[in-house]
Amino acid sequence: MASLRRAHQPEAALQLVKHRATVILREHVQVEAELVGRAAVLTDGTAGTVESVALDESHGLRISIKGHIGKWPISTIRMLQP
Repeated sequence: MASLRRAHQPEAALQLVKHRATVILREHVQVEAELVGRAAVLTDGTAGTVESVALDESHGLRISIKGHIGKWPISTIRMLQP
C-alpha cells in the first residue's frame, strides 16, 4: 500500500501545480480587466492610460502606460481613475 501511495504523489504534486497556475492566470485576467484602459498616476509621476498588464516571474504584475516606454510594478500605482 505504501508503494501505491508513493506512486500517486507525483500526480498529486502535478495537480497542485496545475491548480496554483490556474489561480495565478485567473487573477492575472481579472487584474487586466480591472486596469487596462483606466487612467493611472504612478509614484514617480508617470501618468497615462494603462495599456497592458504583464506577469513578470521576478517582480510579479507589471503595467505599461500608453505613450511611455517601459513597464512598472503594479505596486507603484499611486492613483487610479475611479
